[in-house]
This record gives sequence, C-alpha cells and structure tokens, in this order.
Amino acid sequence: MEKTFDIIIVGGGPAGYTAALYAARAGLSTLVLEKMAVGGQMTLTGDIDNYPGFDEGVDGFTLGMKMQTGAERFGAKTEYTEVTGFDFATNIKTVHTISGDFFAKTIVLSMGANPKTLGIEKEAEFTGRGIHYCAHCDGRFYKDKTVMVIGGGNSAVADALYLSRLCKKVLIVHRRDTLRAEKIYMSALKNAENIEFLWNSTLAEIVTEKRVTGAKIRNVTGGDLREIECDGIFVSIGRKPATEILEGSLALDKSGYIIADESTKTAIDGVFAVGDIRTKTLRQIVTATADGAVAAHFAEEYLTNIK
Repeated sequence: MEKTFDIIIVGGGPAGYTAALYAARAGLSTLVLEKMAVGGQMTLTGDIDNYPGFDEGVDGFTLGMKMQTGAERFGAKTEYTEVTGFDFATNIKTVHTISGDFFAKTIVLSMGANPKTLGIEKEAEFTGRGIHYCAHCDGRFYKDKTVMVIGGGNSAVADALYLSRLCKKVLIVHRRDTLRAEKIYMSALKNAENIEFLWNSTLAEIVTEKRVTGAKIRNVTGGDLREIECDGIFVSIGRKPATEILEGSLALDKSGYIIADESTKTAIDGVFAVGDIRTKTLRQIVTATADGAVAAHFAEEYLTNIK
C-alpha cells in the first residue's frame, strides 16, 4: 500500500483548501486532489467584493491561488487528477483516480456544485459579459440598470429580490403562469415595485453587441417572439452537485446534495462534506471556508478517537 494520509480532500475550491489549511496546520498529513485548477466556481468571478479582508475586492483566480499557497505553506500537498470512485468500507478509505489509488483515514468531499445552464447559443461566450449565475456575486455591476432573472423557484425569486434593491428594473422570466417558489416570498414580491413578470415565457435568444444588450423572449402558449432590452441576464434554474460518483455509496438528498449538517459529518464515520456539495441554506465563499475549518476540526477529533 502506498502512503496513507491522515486526510484527503477531494476538490480544490475554497472549502477544500480551507480544510487543507486547518488540517496541515494541525500537523495532519494532508493531500488535496483537484481535477483541473484551484479555486472552484469562484475562478469564474472576476471581482469578489463580499469576501472579508479584501477591502478593494479580489478576483477569483487570485483568491484561489492564495488559498492553495496558504495551505501548502503548512505542508499540504496537491495532486492534479480526476477522481473516479471511492471505497469507504474500511477504516483506511480509498480514493480511485485515473492516476491510481490514494488512501486516507479521513476524507473531505469538496467537489462543489455547478449552476445549470440554459444551453442556448451565446450563453457560454457571454458568461461574465452580461450572462451571470450568481446575483450576490455580480449584481453590483447592474446598479440602476435593467436585468432579467430566468427561473421561478426559490433561488430565482431570492435573486430577483436581491437585485431589486440594486437595479432600476428586474424582469422575472418564467415558463409557467405561477411561481414554484414558496409562499414566504410572495409578500416581498408584492412590495417590490420594480419587479415585473413575463409569464409563460422562455429565453429564446441572447441579443448582444460587445456584451448583452437584450433578449428575445418566446411565449410558450402562442409562440410569439419579442425582443426586450436589458443590461444583464441572471440564470437561476438551479445547481447540479458533483455527486454522480457517490450515488449508492453515500446518502444524498432528492436534489443530489450530500446529506450533512453544520458539523459537515456524513452518514459514514470519517467522511465529511463541505461547501456547495452539501445540504445547506447559503452557498457562498465565506460559508464554504467555514465548512472547511469545521471539517478539519472534526476530522482531527475522529483521528484522535481511532488511535
């Protein structure tokens, strides 16, 4: 058997590298397995203004690199490889990768969740140039402007309400004639005078010049198509957690997120879930880093008890 680490962290985003920092600083042998590049979803954000300690903001790539450097300063190692599966059946747990197997006494799962996309032309090309997936991250760029929110669930309505406090007008585009969001949001929506609804509608085409300038909206009942000017489009149709390789081996909720409470403990002893991949109310960088610190604490406690 190759070296057995005290802790292996799968995913090099803010939750993963915070767990690595706390674990390595506590003297635990620590390995981070990352598929592509450090930073996770925050690398898609040009300017992060809501992470404490950066009074003028910071770009996601820089913040990710700083987190990696901070963890490696205390001895954490990083291996770039793709994880293909796990074996949690014994005290020494196995992580299968395309580079071979890695072994650890504890595992922290930090693979994150990706926003669902619309899959229409120009969407990928104009992401960050008018197409966004995080209102709290990018809403500030649209102060006193007009934006669209695509979706009708809790996340879409919460995003619309947040944007209504910044923007001149918020248009909610929903394919049905009623929202799927919980009733708790309805009174707030009624009080938001700058929110308008485009019912029975879908986004058919993104209108662009150098950036987004509008959208063509299709009525799903009659098929009519009309063009509406807007400065930005926020897609809020849900997220997909990266848990496909865990199905059957770990308890997931109905949306595919790992079931783990604020302790980050999963149903399997010595296995923890942190950041966007676990069940939680708010998915932000600061809550991800908090998860990482908590997981490292309980991993250290677990290791002490099994010695």
